Amino acid sequence: MSGFDDREKGFEAKFKLDQDTQFKVTARRNKLFGLWVAAKLGLAGDAADAYAADMVAADFKTAGDSDVLEKAQGDLAAKGVTVSEADLRKELDHCAATAREQVVTQGR
Repeated sequence: MSGFDDREKGFEAKFKLDQDTQFKVTARRNKLFGLWVAAKLGLAGDAADAYAADMVAADFKTAGDSDVLEKAQGDLAAKGVTVSEADLRKELDHCAATAREQVVTQGR
């Protein structure tokens, strides 16, 4: 195997690892965000965990964060809880940073 082939395989392996890590970070972010929204909705325990799982699943509808934000905003509005879109985005960013730290540094 040539040096070029070795480098190519190395790049492919790194790309796969980066993609796997990003998927885990996004899923973790959505779970943390779902738990935050669940607390705003007054959910706790198993109900909060179930809501967080629903939030993770909601992210598979469309690309990007809009599906997660729309679910949160709709569920909060349905319960009469007012949270601005800016505050939702701020919390989503906070959850992303926390998730990245947990997945990358702690291997979760």
